[in-house]
This record gives sequence, structure tokens and C-alpha cells, in this order.
Amino acid sequence: MTKVIVIGGGISGLSTAWLLGERATAAGRTLDIRLLEQEQQTGGKIKSVREEGFLCEWGPNGFLDSKPQTLELCSALGIADRLHRSNDNARKRFIFTGGKLHRLPENGPSFLKSGLLSWPGKLRLMAEPFASPPPAGADETLAAFGRRRLGDEALRKLIAPMASGIFAGDPETMSLASCFPRIAELEREYGGLFKAMIALAKKKKQERKEGKISSSAAGPGGTLTSFREGIQFLTDTLTEKLGERVVTGSAVVQVARNGNSWSVQTADGTSHTADLVIMATPAYTAASALEGLDQPLADVLRAIPYSTLSVICCGFQTEGLGHPLDGFGFLVPKEEGRTVLGTLWDSSMFEQRAPSGKALLRSMAGGACRPELLRLSDEQMLQRVRDDLQAAMGIVKAPCFSRIIRHPQAIPQYTSGHAQRLEAIEERLGRYPGLLLTGNAFRGVGLNDCVAASQATVERALTFL
Repeated sequence: MTKVIVIGGGISGLSTAWLLGERATAAGRTLDIRLLEQEQQTGGKIKSVREEGFLCEWGPNGFLDSKPQTLELCSALGIADRLHRSNDNARKRFIFTGGKLHRLPENGPSFLKSGLLSWPGKLRLMAEPFASPPPAGADETLAAFGRRRLGDEALRKLIAPMASGIFAGDPETMSLASCFPRIAELEREYGGLFKAMIALAKKKKQERKEGKISSSAAGPGGTLTSFREGIQFLTDTLTEKLGERVVTGSAVVQVARNGNSWSVQTADGTSHTADLVIMATPAYTAASALEGLDQPLADVLRAIPYSTLSVICCGFQTEGLGHPLDGFGFLVPKEEGRTVLGTLWDSSMFEQRAPSGKALLRSMAGGACRPELLRLSDEQMLQRVRDDLQAAMGIVKAPCFSRIIRHPQAIPQYTSGHAQRLEAIEERLGRYPGLLLTGNAFRGVGLNDCVAASQATVERALTFL
């Protein structure tokens, strides 16, 4: 029987292992699939923990339903009826700048009335159709793109906070083409963002009529979707479906070629043999395991940097809080000098995230621009977050619940040159049939991206087998 080893029990490894087994069975073929996870629990950074009635997400809190990948996976798992979509509050998004919260404008008139940008900043942004074209042959950074097309103020108050909210990244180093390929594509195809917006307006209007786009123009298309139990319900379901094929507490230390097959060594001295190995680990973990096989490949993988991130969950009594919490939350430009990158009003988007009469706010701190914040003590971090919540939302009362989660290596950073690194990885992997890599280190950091990468990896695996 053909043996397959999947290394890594996060959403990428779990979905790859399960989808591969399902596809093989549908084709009348049985595979011996084994998934090795170094931790005692699967899920990776996906973890939903309920404490004192508050549901705290350690990592992502859901996915957007505007893309089909995760929805298809949920349907195949038989749990689509358990999906829980965020309410209309998620449509209202804010930026904290100039000492106050500004709602992100949803249309032209509201943009003109908004105090988010100064009038010079608005005029510069409106001059976007006349911006210079992208530099030929260069892997332009997000910051360079923002300044070129929209101006410095729009970069600081709109683009940079968005980058920190998605990647916890630094726009001065992030590759536009790798982080936001759709934006780069729109500029290439239409010659500018406003021109693209006009060209796509009729299509979007029709989609809204058909109910395909339920978020505002200020936010990404689609509705934030999870489960009442938290997003961990998805990885728990995959783990349950895989059953005994999942081996936890099994840290892989080396992947080596053994004739026509593969040898996978774990930290406890166990050796596994496989015809196909799929690595679904962070890039730095894969680099360590592949060092003995191919040093250049390991070096390229290790060159993919990761940002730090701290997640701070705070529960409050809603009575006397001083803020209506009618929104998704807010992001904070770096120039404001605050600790938090942003705060999500989790209990306003999803019911049952907090006990009755209480609210759950989830703040993020650190990122690529402030890695030193990870070293703050819990007391220091909590006080800084409280200071920021008071400045942005007027909250002066102490939280009745708090939980701090630290991720030293949280989110891979697609810095300038990322596409070239991917090409180098593919070139090295081409020398080793039966070795595949997947995960969020390569072509998308979101949950939908991970599932889409898993689907593509399964296709490559089946082609090889």
C-alpha cells in the first residue's frame, strides 16, 4: 500500500491529509496516510478557548465566505449547517487617528465628509488616475505603491493599518505583488485603481443585488464566518475524521531520501518510511528538517521571515462601559504611537462570545514593526492595552477578565523578493519527486488561502501517485 506522511497538524496539514484520503477513496484507491504533529493538540495557531464564559481566539477568528474553498471543505465534512456568520456590526470598521475613531467611508460622499484624511490628503488620493506607472521589473513594496498611487497620508492612515491588520507587517518591506496580488493585477489590467473600480462597478452592483457581497465597500468582500464553538471546531472536526491517522507529540527532526522512498525521523527516535511526504509546517520548521537533504532549499525557506504577535483578550461589563461597540473594531496607524495594532469587538460580531451583560474585546500588539513588545510582562502589556482602549474608546473601567497569548513567530512575511524565493523553492523541490510543501508561508496567510493551497497540493500529490 502506498504510504503518505503529512507533517504538521495545523489547518493546512489537516485539510491536506483529509482531502487526499477522500479523493483517493473516490478514485477507488486506498492510501496509508499518517499525519505527524509535534504538539499534543492539533490546530496550530487555531485555538478557541472558553474561559469564564468568554470565547478567546488565539489566532484567526474565522474566514470570509466570499471565497469558496473553506465553504467547500465544510460542506464536504458535513458541518456547513454549523457555520455561524457575523452580524451587520462587522460592516462598520474604524481607524483611530488624531485622537478619535473615524469610520471607514463606504462611498464617495461619505469619504468627502470623513475626517479620516485631510483635504490635501483627499485631493492627493483623488489624483490617483494620474499616478505614474509601476517601475519596470521591480518587486515594488506596498509602501512604495501606496505613495506612488495614493499619497503618503493615505499610505499612513489607510494602507499601513490594513497591512498590520492582515499580516502584522511593515509596508516598507512587504511585496505588493505577493501580499496583495489582486491589487497589482488591477493596476496592470486597468492602469489604475479608480479606473478598475469604475470598470467593476456594474459587476459589483449586480452581485450585491444577488446577495453575493454582504460587506460594505470599506471592508473586504464577504461575511466573516466561523462556528458558535469558535473556529477550532473546524480543525477539531478534521482531526476527528482522520482518527488514528493523526499522531500527536511527534516532532519531525529530519526528512531524508532513502532510495526510491522517504525516511522521516522524529525526536523520539522513530523512523517512518513513505512514498510521498507533504510538509505543512512553518517555513523555519521545514528548513530544519530538510537541512540534511538540501542546504540551499533550507536556506531559502529560512529566509522567509515571521512577525511576532501578542493577542490580548479583555472582557468587560457592558454597563457603564461608555462605548456602544457597534462595529467590527478599529485599526491604529503606526504614527499614533500606540501599543495595539488594532482591536476587534468580537462579541459585537458574534453572539455567545461573552456572557450576558458582558463584552469581549480582542487586541493585537507587536507585529513586524514592534517585535520588542513581545517581551513586555503581562502586567505591562495589559496596562498599555487599557491605555489604548481608553484613548480610542473612552473605556476607563478595568476588565473583569483578561488573557494574553504570545506568538513569537506568528505570521509569515512576504517581503520584497518573495516571488523569487518561491521560484527557488520550486526549483529545488523539482529535484525531489515525492516531496511537497504547503502552508501559509508561500501564497496566502488567511484560512481560505491555506485550504486553497491544500486543494492544490492534493492535486499535485495525486498526479505524483
